[in-house]
Amino acid sequence: RERFQFLKWGQNAFKNFNIVPPGSGIVHQVNLEYLASVVDNFGSMPCPDSVVGTDSHTTMINGLGVLGWGVGGIEAEAVMLGQPISMTLPEVVGFRLTGELQQTSTATDLVLTIVQMLRKRGVVGKFVEFFGDGVGKLTIADRATIGNMAPEYGATCGFFSVDGQTIDFMRLTGRNPDHIVTTEEYLRAQNMFRNYNAKKEPKYSGEIMHLDLSSVEPCLSGPKRPHDRVTLSSMKSSFNHALTNKAGFQGV
Repeated sequence: RERFQFLKWGQNAFKNFNIVPPGSGIVHQVNLEYLASVVDNFGSMPCPDSVVGTDSHTTMINGLGVLGWGVGGIEAEAVMLGQPISMTLPEVVGFRLTGELQQTSTATDLVLTIVQMLRKRGVVGKFVEFFGDGVGKLTIADRATIGNMAPEYGATCGFFSVDGQTIDFMRLTGRNPDHIVTTEEYLRAQNMFRNYNAKKEPKYSGEIMHLDLSSVEPCLSGPKRPHDRVTLSSMKSSFNHALTNKAGFQGV
């Protein structure tokens, strides 16, 4: 009780300190649906929202177009006290998505496919940005699922730019209407609002990878490592092999 009283006092004592009551949901979902502003206002100067958190799956927020990733406790405390985080400028890998998911495939099938591809490529310490007309066919929930799995594919974050679906999601989750208008106007003015009709392709410091969403098959992962993807059609033979293999990788 004393701890919650102290936190409640802190929320009233500081302008930039908010407390989310227990039982409101997982922190990343609360961040996605309530806390993230997409564009923040520092006095009269708007700027893109960003976040660092003490959990590796803070990257879920990148599905909303907010750049964020997990850091250590010391770094997080420094940010809370108004200090900047210094880091080496990371390589940015572009990941083009085209087509549309089949009706039999889910966001889980998609993210397991992406995890396998990115782990094979090797993206540790890198940013990954997803682009292409296929992104427009993914919901914010789909994008958040992909962003949430950044620790599994090894990247610092997996980012999606803001588009019309982001604005619709802000309305759906009850953000301030005036703030939503300001957010869209600011991002469009800064050329940071995704334009699916743009003729020029984004330039990245790293290589560009490609995935046709229609090629994604229903699949599972494992039995031990998240990037060991097994298609549903191969599940029977994979399971039988796992039963007879020696103890270790894909063996009981």
